[in-house]
Amino acid sequence: MRNLHTRTAGALAAAVLCVTVFAACGDKEQTATQADSVTVSDQWVKAADSGMTAAFGQLANTGDSQIHLVSVSSPASGYMEIHEMATSDSGGMVMREKEGGLVIPAKGSHSLDPGGDHLMFMDITAPVTAGQTVDLTLTFDDGSTKEVEAQVRDFSGNEENYDPGTTDTPTPGA
Repeated sequence: MRNLHTRTAGALAAAVLCVTVFAACGDKEQTATQADSVTVSDQWVKAADSGMTAAFGQLANTGDSQIHLVSVSSPASGYMEIHEMATSDSGGMVMREKEGGLVIPAKGSHSLDPGGDHLMFMDITAPVTAGQTVDLTLTFDDGSTKEVEAQVRDFSGNEENYDPGTTDTPTPGA
């Protein structure tokens, strides 16, 4: 009889363990975040001594639903914005904050390029010099975040100005 109780207790413990393992696996799938589906590649930051600079790279979405990047931050900057290039009222190209952030399509990608969408450091806290790395935190509309490191590079192109309709001072940027 004692042997039967030992086998029954062992079988019960094994069953509980299996249920726990399967439940944990199921929870991971249910708690996947937007950040879990995003990969970042070829990321870099334009070198700058003061003021503003920008980050570029490729954002890819491995998930089945679109992903919405709503903000970005870095210890290298007082504050950051997601920016785009747009046509001004006078017909020229200007850099401005991209209202509502940006969308990475399901199973697709979104490019951050000089002269296009980019992540703008509005008030760098110290010079960012070529060869250095800069930490960035990407925040998505589900509240999840992704930590990214970007290499700083020298880059002399794309000296766009801010939209004159904003309160920002027109300054060379990305």
